[in-house]
Amino acid sequence: MSEKIILSSYIDSYLSQVCAIAKKIDKKAVEKVIKIIIKTRKAGGRLFILGVGGSAGNASHAVNDFRKIAGIEAYTPTDNVSELTARVNDDGWNSALSNWLKGSRLNGKDCLLVFSVGGGNAEKNISVNLVEALKLAQKVKASIAGIVGRDGGYTAKVADACVVVPTVDSDTITPHAESFQAVIWHLLVSHPAVKSFGMKWETTK
Repeated sequence: MSEKIILSSYIDSYLSQVCAIAKKIDKKAVEKVIKIIIKTRKAGGRLFILGVGGSAGNASHAVNDFRKIAGIEAYTPTDNVSELTARVNDDGWNSALSNWLKGSRLNGKDCLLVFSVGGGNAEKNISVNLVEALKLAQKVKASIAGIVGRDGGYTAKVADACVVVPTVDSDTITPHAESFQAVIWHLLVSHPAVKSFGMKWETTK
């Protein structure tokens, strides 16, 4: 088989998976997240977006969009490298996010939005930092939402609303989960019920 055919075959397969996932997204779950965002903003609460690895990059981008487009106060701990690494160094990685949230006085008016491929699993020692942050959110009765992949892990178990990105191929779980985090958060901030301010290119004549 020629290199050209192999390249084309994978591209076709990957993009077909994207289409299949988009069709399978649980729209009701997306609606529930929208309602939580609106509720948080009306209450004067804050949106704390958590992500690790590629999801941390998504969290940073999403903070910008929720602040600038949706008009909601939003933060992510991974934007403050100095504080985050100090907490990791002094207290450990597992408690770094929850301790950061304690310092931010996470409370019942706030919302925790988790971006994750696995959603956190303490038993498997995967993203325990997310699990600890979620436990804190439960304790203070903050709202919990998630955009996660695979089975959603601990996030899907405890969230008030969670969009689980369907798995259509076990070899591409991570890229699709992280890609659809972006698809879903852009859907959220551009939704007429959430959007408060116009976006640059949509308002430029």
